[in-house]
Amino acid sequence: MTHRSPVPEKSQPGQLLLRTAGPCSFDPGHLLEIFARQRQRFVAVLREYGPADWAAATRCTDWSAHDVVRHLCDGSTRLAAAGPDDRTYDLAVGYDPRITPRRWLAASASEPPGATFSRFLATTDELLVLARDRLARSRSFTIPLPYGPADWTVLLLHTFWDSWLHERDVLLAGGREHPTDGDATLYATAYGLFIAAAVASMFGDQVQQELTLGGDGGGVFHLDSRGAIWRSMARTSTRGSVAP
Repeated sequence: MTHRSPVPEKSQPGQLLLRTAGPCSFDPGHLLEIFARQRQRFVAVLREYGPADWAAATRCTDWSAHDVVRHLCDGSTRLAAAGPDDRTYDLAVGYDPRITPRRWLAASASEPPGATFSRFLATTDELLVLARDRLARSRSFTIPLPYGPADWTVLLLHTFWDSWLHERDVLLAGGREHPTDGDATLYATAYGLFIAAAVASMFGDQVQQELTLGGDGGGVFHLDSRGAIWRSMARTSTRGSVAP
């Protein structure tokens, strides 16, 4: 999964094309802006957390809020460290999305919440600075992901999606609203559909489906599998339209 050129071709903010073979098309600069704003919102919530909030259960059965934030630190660190020879997410060398992230958490098992929050701030800043620099220099390199080789900007999208989803795991379980916006929801929805389709294709499922979703982040999402190729395309639609 690579872009058409070292500099990802910019598409409209509400449009993207993802697939497991051939070029993808989305605007990584716009995504990075959305990622930064989304992290700022979550940081503002975490800044007010007390001991009970950090220890609270989440929608992730085995993880507290503290565990989830430690996991997000791990994701930021690994994206920042990614390079042309990186095989962190390569199934062929032992990565298992069901197991490996839990193993990474062992390294910070004794870390207190205050130190985790400081690390969350630091790893987020490091990630954003490094990603902006890569984009400014039009740097492009391919790394293996569980569903196939991808440009590093697709890992950026994956890391955003993982963060957005886990924020909800923490906040909704505690009865809080999840502060977000339509663009963030669009990226998260499109990638969530894409990764579900990509995993399904690994097990031989064939799907061709068009979904129309309303509300913030809504749009028309096309899922199309032909052989080993899965595509998920999202574009903005009229707010409030109803899914068929």
